[in-house]
Order: sequence, then C-alpha cells, then structure tokens
Amino acid sequence: MSAIEVGTKLVTLCNAGKSMEAVDTLYSEKIVSIEAQAGDALPQRMEGIDAVRGKSEWWYDNNEVHSMTATGPFCGHRDDQFVVKFDLDATPKGGERMQMQELGIYTTDGDKIVQEEFLFLAG
Repeated sequence: MSAIEVGTKLVTLCNAGKSMEAVDTLYSEKIVSIEAQAGDALPQRMEGIDAVRGKSEWWYDNNEVHSMTATGPFCGHRDDQFVVKFDLDATPKGGERMQMQELGIYTTDGDKIVQEEFLFLAG
C-alpha cells in the first residue's frame, strides 16, 4: 500500500469510530509515537505497539469523546508521509469540555505506519 492508501484507510477508520482497529491493522510493531508535549500520565515519546495501544486506551478511559473528525490525508513531496487533521470535542473526566485541533504527521514503511507525530493548534 502507498502512504496515500494507508492515510485514506486511517481517516476512514477514525471517522467510523474505529481508531483502535486502525492501530491494530495499520501500525508497525515498532511504531514510534511523539506527542506535542509530555503529559502528567504519559511521556512525550513512546515506542512499540503495546505502548501506543496503551496510550490510546488511556485516552478513551480518561476522556468522554463527543465527536472526532479526521480530515485527509494531506500529501506532499515525500512518498512515505501524509498528514491528518483531527478536530476533537471531548471532556476530560473531572474536567471541562474542550475543543481541540491537532495534526498528525505519519511516516510509513510499506503498508505500515512507523511513526506518528502530533502538533497542536497554539493560541
């Protein structure tokens, strides 16, 4: 699969509420995940499919997601990368509802995502 095909599949699964299926089917066992910043519960950089699954499970266990829309993939000059824009409406457990936008920059090797890096909208 090309990066565009992987990205299209990722967006389709995320928009269908199947982000864990996306992790299970599209991510490399040696995935590297880099968040925009470190949090209290999670480090900024994680390596390996088990760590990324754990991060995703933590997110859904600790946030009520009202809606999430993935847009893309956006492609550029590199054949192994694509970008997805995420619009999230969520309430952290014990917190206030928030709207959030972030970009995921994905690098592929063959038909697997080997790195994801997130950027958030500042301001």
